Amino acid sequence: MREPIVVPDLGTEQVVVSVWYVKPGEQVFRGDRLVELLLASATFDVTAPCAGILTEQYVAAEKPVRAGQIVGYLETT
Repeated sequence: MREPIVVPDLGTEQVVVSVWYVKPGEQVFRGDRLVELLLASATFDVTAPCAGILTEQYVAAEKPVRAGQIVGYLETT
């Protein structure tokens, strides 16, 4: 089953993907850091909602994203 990786609502219209901690094909466990988002004055880590393998990564580092946007998918195990 595919589980989307969604940008949470952080109270600002737009944030930037700072860095991906995992690459497509890598195994992750629930709570592992997946991607760091850069806000105007802070950073925020998006964590894995479940165990799985990162199969798709739609947004590269240093690209802007919005709340609710899907930035990738995990294939659950």
